[in-house]
Amino acid sequence: MDMTDNAARFDPARRATIEDVAKLAKVHKGTVSRALDERKRHQVARETIERVERAARQVGYVPNALARGLRTRNSMTIGVVLPDITNPFFPPLVRGIERFVIPRGYTSLLVNTDGDQATERTALMSLIDRRVDGLIVASGQRDESALSELYAAGVKVVLLNRDAGDVAYPLVSGDDASGVSAAVEHLVELGHRDILHLAGPPNLSTSSKRALAFTATCVRHSQVRGKVVEAESLTTGAGESAMNHALESGESPTAVVAGNDLIALGALRALRAHDLRCPDDISVVGFNDMPFAEDFNPPLTTVRVPTEAMGRRAAQLIVEAIDSNVLDQLTVTLPVSLVVRSSTAPPPSR
Repeated sequence: MDMTDNAARFDPARRATIEDVAKLAKVHKGTVSRALDERKRHQVARETIERVERAARQVGYVPNALARGLRTRNSMTIGVVLPDITNPFFPPLVRGIERFVIPRGYTSLLVNTDGDQATERTALMSLIDRRVDGLIVASGQRDESALSELYAAGVKVVLLNRDAGDVAYPLVSGDDASGVSAAVEHLVELGHRDILHLAGPPNLSTSSKRALAFTATCVRHSQVRGKVVEAESLTTGAGESAMNHALESGESPTAVVAGNDLIALGALRALRAHDLRCPDDISVVGFNDMPFAEDFNPPLTTVRVPTEAMGRRAAQLIVEAIDSNVLDQLTVTLPVSLVVRSSTAPPPSR
């Protein structure tokens, strides 16, 4: 009998207890307590921690946040700031965050900024007014001022996916540079020599890192002519507009590396509007491997970013900072991988 079978025996009408988790995970309740406590989990084997966390999710166990909050004077809430809640890249980040914090008694408060700095400042201050214990910010920009103020005030923040310029907060991100480099190398191996990069806005660290990596990789191949065109935002519409502008300006690339999958989707729309086929006329590579990228027409070759793992790692860092009252300055870079699908092929004969 597996854990799923046992979980079905618990009555969903009552609040799950630590004893329920212990019974399902087949461990002592003291082990459950230590496994879900950031300050003590080092005493428990990794395999046991994973089994306890899985059991806690299955029975719906949530530590008593009120009792713990009164004991620690914490609100047991973590603010999560997102730049675009409609972008499919971000829900898996939030899933990773919540799968870590909920079993530990925390609640996440999500806010959306639509990429607007004034909105972000208002959202950040509102979360602080609500006495959140810490923040996970996925909307950082290079010219960030609100985060600089929070840092000076000692507010605990972990940056997720994007940095915020010179603000010395810890950062969890994917390896943007190696991802773009892998995309360009893949196209070069296919025989492409004229490659266009549709970059995102340069005030975003992800966009600037990817653009720099694109240029550096092209330079390593003297026969490759690489050009960067900036899209106004990380959206389908901006990608379509940037691709249209490039084609109407006389650019004739045989391949495109997009700053993200939404820009790639916009590029595909622009190609169809110009009676160009992908990959027969122009190959297209995206970035992120967002949900449904394999359902594009054609299925999109893209760089897969471990979004859920990134969210979980950011959550771990902020919870550790809250529990220890120490926020270490570090950068966690998770590996990415190129997923080759049908949107890339050798260039057409000219």
